Amino acid sequence: MKKTAYVILILSILVSACNQPVGDKSAEKKADEKVIGKPDVQLASDVMTPEVLWYFGRVGGVEVSPDFSRIVYGITYYDIDDNKGNTDLYMSDIDGQNVKQLTNTPKGEYSSVWFDNDQIAYMSTESGDMQLWLMNVATGDKKQASKIDGGISGFKFSPDKSKLMYTKDVKIDKDIHDLYPDLPKANAYIETDLMYRHWDRWHDYTYSHVFVADFTNENINNDKDIMEGQRFHSPLKPWGGTEQINWSPDSKKVAYTCKHSFGKEYSLSTNSDIFIYDLESGETSNLTEGMMGYDVAPVYSPDGAMIAWESMERDGYEADKNRLFIYDIASGTKKDYSADFDRNAHGLSWSADSKTIWFTCDNLARYQVYSLDLASGIFKQVTQGNQNYQSVVEAGDKLIGTKQSMSMPTEIFSIDPATGAETQLTFINKPVLDQLKLANVEERWVKTTDNKDMLVWVIYPPHFDPNKKYPALLYCQGGPQSSVSQFFSYRWNFQMMAANGYIIVAPNRRGLPSFGQEWNEQISGDYSGQNMKDYLTAIDELSKEPFIDENNLGGIGASYGGFSVYWLAGNHDGRFKAFISHDGMFNLEAQYLETEEMFFVNWDLGGPFWDKSNAVAQRSYANSPHKYIEKWDTPILIIHGEQDFRITYTQGMSAFNAAVLRGVPAKFLYFPEENHWVLKPQNSILWQRTFKDWLDQWLKE
Repeated sequence: MKKTAYVILILSILVSACNQPVGDKSAEKKADEKVIGKPDVQLASDVMTPEVLWYFGRVGGVEVSPDFSRIVYGITYYDIDDNKGNTDLYMSDIDGQNVKQLTNTPKGEYSSVWFDNDQIAYMSTESGDMQLWLMNVATGDKKQASKIDGGISGFKFSPDKSKLMYTKDVKIDKDIHDLYPDLPKANAYIETDLMYRHWDRWHDYTYSHVFVADFTNENINNDKDIMEGQRFHSPLKPWGGTEQINWSPDSKKVAYTCKHSFGKEYSLSTNSDIFIYDLESGETSNLTEGMMGYDVAPVYSPDGAMIAWESMERDGYEADKNRLFIYDIASGTKKDYSADFDRNAHGLSWSADSKTIWFTCDNLARYQVYSLDLASGIFKQVTQGNQNYQSVVEAGDKLIGTKQSMSMPTEIFSIDPATGAETQLTFINKPVLDQLKLANVEERWVKTTDNKDMLVWVIYPPHFDPNKKYPALLYCQGGPQSSVSQFFSYRWNFQMMAANGYIIVAPNRRGLPSFGQEWNEQISGDYSGQNMKDYLTAIDELSKEPFIDENNLGGIGASYGGFSVYWLAGNHDGRFKAFISHDGMFNLEAQYLETEEMFFVNWDLGGPFWDKSNAVAQRSYANSPHKYIEKWDTPILIIHGEQDFRITYTQGMSAFNAAVLRGVPAKFLYFPEENHWVLKPQNSILWQRTFKDWLDQWLKE
């Protein structure tokens, strides 16, 4: 759709909405009743546009039936005009054949699992709150299984199906209306401790708790909050799900992840633990007492003899090595099986015979499927190729996993565990991908200033002509400890950037995982040091190519990448002609006091700026980007979301104001409703258009 026509369409929608009588909810109700499904798309061009990113279906929640004959999964599709998405459930045979859509409603269905070989359980807001439902997959008959006040946020059935574990938010703390009931229209918060807001929302005086209940004749009875009265969260917020809570095979115990702290202590620590709740005795024990980092996602072995989980060693370090720990229940011993394995383990899953653990692992900027043989202690890489596996589970004689790449949104694959051979099972986005000319992605290795080998992805524009010169963009990764892997992003999408007519240079600079812990850890306390040299080395080396226009280079990035752009703006020695910083840290002293998770700034910046005896911290703050503002002379686009509490929008405003006062061409794109990301379809399209227009203005003659 042409930009002008699209703007007119949006204006017509706004006018129509404004013409609704006061109190008339008919338009809103009509939108809520609309079923959003797979779009029938005929593209006008074979080059990707921002709208195309929202035509893709997003696959998730893959579950294998108990008899390994079928899989169920969710697909989310979006409607750009309605500015919203909807998730429906699908089923196929284990080989990907006989695909059947199980739901087709406007309310959405989520977190589907197999109750048995004939029924699935899932969550839906069809009745109002998020509740548990059961469906017969053959007939489509469904039944609401829960009517829990306030709804639930997750669930898992016990292996014998006699019990149900669910999670929900429980109000414990008092808000202002509890304190002052005579002021019902007052709108305020009164806070006396930290963590009053987290990620993108203020503390609402509730805590996520785990409940267990009897489940008989598809009815829920005898509910019990196993964390009653505790001001703690399980799962951990904001990202934890039911992967952090699991049943024992005998259905008598629940292992769950919890961080026993709140307020200031919570903000300063990453120390979460694995707790075991015994349903018969009602007692709770701490499996990881004395283990001081993140301990999450416990999984019982099928024979009930062991518990595996993901563990970080050091308190306060969120990017520490993700170790694979196993607890032997009979002996009471804990062992780090990954002590000699210099990589991270994610998403642990047991084999049926309890002899092997399958997991995903980031290695050399790809996420592959790995296995651990417990008898020998040997780790083995199962899959190969330029890809990111996001999950893996055993399904009889095969593995079922989800993977993506820079050139493909997530799809479901079957894997031969012996050979690593892969078979694609779903082709959700093939109709759209078949209409596109995709960018070529190339792996380069570049020598750094300290003579290390650095992997750099180079992404070429569609219809690339080596006889032409193209402007190039240096992509600065966020995190900071987050590898530039084969991810398919719906905002920082390399295919989309290249489709705008740019060559993308994406270095795996110092401070990124998948190249060993030493490479990953170098960045902490050295934000302005070696990794910035790595960035400049990457763009300098690639600029020597005859097809890159070294006179039209841009620097782009978000979060830590946004910090990198701000820092480079004052230290690039004329290399770049345009910058874009999204949600970046501009003033590190302000950042220290504005963010919510204090452990992060304590570890990565070295500590508070007022600690004059701390050499690491003082070096960090001395090299804050705002200290180099007098050197800014390059046009810069600054983007920020108001609901970003990790890096507050005042950082972006300060940078924009400074640029304008310095006389530097600048633009500020501000999203009142977005957080650290941009999640709404129309906001995302606006983001992409502004992104392209800014770069075209300064980098294309």
